[in-house]
Amino acid sequence: MEMNGFVPKGRLVVLSLALSALIVLVIVKYGIVMLSPAPAQAQARISVDRGSILDRSGKILAVQTTLYNIAITRSVIKDKEAFAAAVAPACSLDEVELLSRLDSQESDFFYLKKKISETEKTAVADAIARARLRGIRLEPVQSRTYPENSLASHVVGFLGDDGKGLTGVEYSFQDILSPPAQASPAENRTGYNVMLTIDGAIQYELEKVARATMEETKAEAVIILTVRAKTGEILSYVSEPSANLNTYPLSMTTERKDRPALYAYEPGSVFKIFSVAAVLDQENGSERDVFLCDGAYHLTTQRGETISIKCLDRHGWVTARDILRLSCNDGTAQLAERISPADFERKLRAFGFGAKTGIELPGETTGLFAPADRWSARSKPTIAIGQEISVSALQVVGAATALANGGERVKLSLLSRLYTRDGIPVYEHETTSLGRILKPETAARILDYMWTTSETGTGTKASVGDVPMAVKTGTAQMLDPERGGYSSKDFISSCIGIYPVRDPEIIQYVAIIKPVGETYGGRIAAPVISRAANVVIDYLGIGRAQAPSVRHTGIIPVPANRPVQIGEVMPNLKGVSKRMLTPLLTRTDIRVLISGDGYVVSQSPPPGTPVTEGTTIELGLE
Repeated sequence: MEMNGFVPKGRLVVLSLALSALIVLVIVKYGIVMLSPAPAQAQARISVDRGSILDRSGKILAVQTTLYNIAITRSVIKDKEAFAAAVAPACSLDEVELLSRLDSQESDFFYLKKKISETEKTAVADAIARARLRGIRLEPVQSRTYPENSLASHVVGFLGDDGKGLTGVEYSFQDILSPPAQASPAENRTGYNVMLTIDGAIQYELEKVARATMEETKAEAVIILTVRAKTGEILSYVSEPSANLNTYPLSMTTERKDRPALYAYEPGSVFKIFSVAAVLDQENGSERDVFLCDGAYHLTTQRGETISIKCLDRHGWVTARDILRLSCNDGTAQLAERISPADFERKLRAFGFGAKTGIELPGETTGLFAPADRWSARSKPTIAIGQEISVSALQVVGAATALANGGERVKLSLLSRLYTRDGIPVYEHETTSLGRILKPETAARILDYMWTTSETGTGTKASVGDVPMAVKTGTAQMLDPERGGYSSKDFISSCIGIYPVRDPEIIQYVAIIKPVGETYGGRIAAPVISRAANVVIDYLGIGRAQAPSVRHTGIIPVPANRPVQIGEVMPNLKGVSKRMLTPLLTRTDIRVLISGDGYVVSQSPPPGTPVTEGTTIELGLE
């Protein structure tokens, strides 16, 4: 075949070679693909809805929410001045500052703001739409909202940016609130809701009491624990100062510190109730035994060493009852002579000292409690009065459950229920016995001694008058970490109350850390127990033995099935139905605001507040 002259022979050869090379390349590429292993299938993202945290009545303390991050890509923005002018107002930022960040030589991508609210997100979205901005986008992120801000913040805890709990129940219940994403790719999972034993209403009132106590005593911190004696359920877990969980990253270290669980300290004279119980339970003492207190305890060891422990006063002849009533160091130390170091240690460890309580919170301390074979000759009498041993507030109330339950100690707990998003319960709190550690008669005897303390001893300021209360106060010098030995100015003032004495329902414990000025527990901690007990007694409806006119908090309960009438004092309206509140709406001398439906769950002002003309009353119903 002859060439026609229009296509040169050389060009045709080059074209043929190029086509051949292309065919070979396609065949090689196809072979590589065919011989390579199949690529892994992209895994569908498993969505895990984090469960909520609630108080025992269903008040939401932590709930999942969607927030937004504002993402910026500098290189896409053409007019930075116009961009800054449009975005800055929507983000509540300074325009000059925003422009400076846009001109920065750092990475091309950055987050302008993280976790903005729905309101701010709407404003930014509107700005983007109006100005037709590029280089900015809103990224939705799962986050956490804490509707009650700082309420029980040390229990609730805080969620980090990675969606994992950092403190509190958010941390210790991480896999329950947000199960690990290990299900099939197509499955959406949801965590359990965690209902705490904390009562939000009691917690709120006692947090106010704690803050007022801090102001009055100029203290560094205040702890108030309230426990159901028979079940170990914790109704209040107050550690002030506390952090607002919605602004947790901005909080101070002192606000984040979980003192009831993590803080170990020498308990002082409160510890005497356990020391005396340990000795008497060994049948090493009777009601008639007496000890001579001459103002100090003296002991000469076999090596000739003299041990001296000062007492608050020269109490003269004292019985075991007087030892607790007068908080007598000398008598306590003499009583402790009747028990061996090994038996004393064993009994105190049975109370739970030197071990974690097992509370559902991270980082709990064991305290410091050396074994008896490492004690000096001074250790036993010193430990008996609450020194040379460090405890946590949780250990104190946990040990007190043995006194309140006829000698049987019960486990403390913050977990009331676990249930699904559909409300199906998967766990209910059950009382856990930790064994009988005292004879019933010993426990009853100690409570009776403590009752005397509230009537005529160092704990009279803790008394509420018409509910018999077992009380013990304490004042402990704190160690001076810089100079060594005990501080001359830093103390922990404390008081424990168990009531009603004959059939205990509640254990309350107060510790005031580093008060300024007055430091004696009987003078500053005991009155706090009285105030806290009055709150709980009225809220729970614990019967008062005497007429209300004798000694009363001023809080008036209102029957839930009768129309409400408000006089000169604000009544307790919790549990009252909306229908029973109707007569209040016709009042012209006061203003009543009602939100929600159902029954009253919150009110402002609180019960006991004087009501005057023009008072505004806010009632929340569920």
